[in-house]
Amino acid sequence: MPEALHFIANTRGLFGDAAEIPVIDPTTATVVGHAAAGSAATVDRAVAAASSAQPGWAESAPAERAAALTRLADGLEAASDRLTDVLAAELGMPRALCQAVQIDPAVEVLRDTAEAVPAYRFVETLRNSTVYRVPVGVVGGITPWNYPLLQVACKLAPAVAAGCAIVLKVSEATPFSIDVLCDALADCGLPPGVVNILHGTGPVAGAALAAHPRVRKVSFTGSTAVGKAVAARAAEDIKRVSLELGGKSAMLVLPDCDPAPAVDWTVDNVLVNSGQTCSALTRLIVPHSQHDAVAERAAAALARWPVGDPRDPATRTGPLVTARQQGRVAGYIEAGLAGGARLVAGGPGSPAGLNHGCFVRPTVFAQVDPATVIAQEEIFGPVLAILSYPDGAPEAGLAIANGTAYGLYGAVWGPDTAAAARVARRMQAGQVEVNGAPVNSLAPFGGLKQSGYGREGGPFAIDDYVELQAIQLPVEAG
Repeated sequence: MPEALHFIANTRGLFGDAAEIPVIDPTTATVVGHAAAGSAATVDRAVAAASSAQPGWAESAPAERAAALTRLADGLEAASDRLTDVLAAELGMPRALCQAVQIDPAVEVLRDTAEAVPAYRFVETLRNSTVYRVPVGVVGGITPWNYPLLQVACKLAPAVAAGCAIVLKVSEATPFSIDVLCDALADCGLPPGVVNILHGTGPVAGAALAAHPRVRKVSFTGSTAVGKAVAARAAEDIKRVSLELGGKSAMLVLPDCDPAPAVDWTVDNVLVNSGQTCSALTRLIVPHSQHDAVAERAAAALARWPVGDPRDPATRTGPLVTARQQGRVAGYIEAGLAGGARLVAGGPGSPAGLNHGCFVRPTVFAQVDPATVIAQEEIFGPVLAILSYPDGAPEAGLAIANGTAYGLYGAVWGPDTAAAARVARRMQAGQVEVNGAPVNSLAPFGGLKQSGYGREGGPFAIDDYVELQAIQLPVEAG
């Protein structure tokens, strides 16, 4: 990996890092490698590299930026086999799902952003004013472990497209997929210092990046609690901030609707990535008369998601990423029982034959009180809560859907798409799907309420990395 590119991944000595963080294979609970532990001094050197590159990259042609992103997408796509092996080892993502769930979405974001650049209005004229969208400056990005490639792409792509240099603090739990990304970066033609990537812990490297005086924008994806701390640090220098935080997303099934496809869709959504998805539809809200049949179908649907070693082609549900995450989810399952919910499937303990590693049993709760912990807090694991509202009263169901502190994502399923879309407009979420509509990576993605602010996706993401400058020109007489 060329030093001139200023990438900081697992490479030792590039910026003087000697400390290491062990990386654990969640399937076997064994150490499979180490990540460099970036320090505040590491962050300072990375920001210096980005600051040196910033003026030149800000003057680059948009077509040059788009071409670099396209080459990066090509490189990442070419490394799919290697990435599949790495993601299975560090994240526990089943090999059978890696391409569709982890790799393809990241490649798509890079390509979509590149394709959005030619039509983006970097300059426009309004009467006697020329309005420029100029790069905000050096960006600090902090990304989580659950979708390591996608989360990096969602910050790197719009920053590069806008003309910003970026320093990314990626998760120390999933470093090896980022090493593969760095290899692709080394070959995509970006000038030295435009993209800088470092590993390290949030309290050390992440905090230093958010507070760094030469960083002009911070983009953070992670928990709401940490997001508040990041925003507070960034506020000291009046930095621009975007936050993509937690979620407690709901699937609302409307009356007079066959709930079966909605149940199947919801279970599939929750079980992907072992429930470790911020937008997972972890609350299934149905008319009361359908509740018991829905619970029975949800429990049966778990059979489509066998738990096991992610290297086994038959596995669709792997372990959680760490023992800490395993303990967190286990605690929520116990809380569901203590809160009076009816256990329909799964429950405490490890799946049969999987007493090693970070496995939990995919779990379905029925008769869940909307006020209880498992209906209000983000679990980040394969746990589904089924709630009900009075028959013929979809307003009550919508109130339950909106009745949390979060507003990241949601879904509505109804007998009529137009009517369901009208209900979706009233759901307090930044993005809402109707009747199983596919994800559109060009659409803006981000949250309301305590799910954060700012948007990712297509041209809307570029908006978050530019400032507006208006130049007033004299008006010709006559």
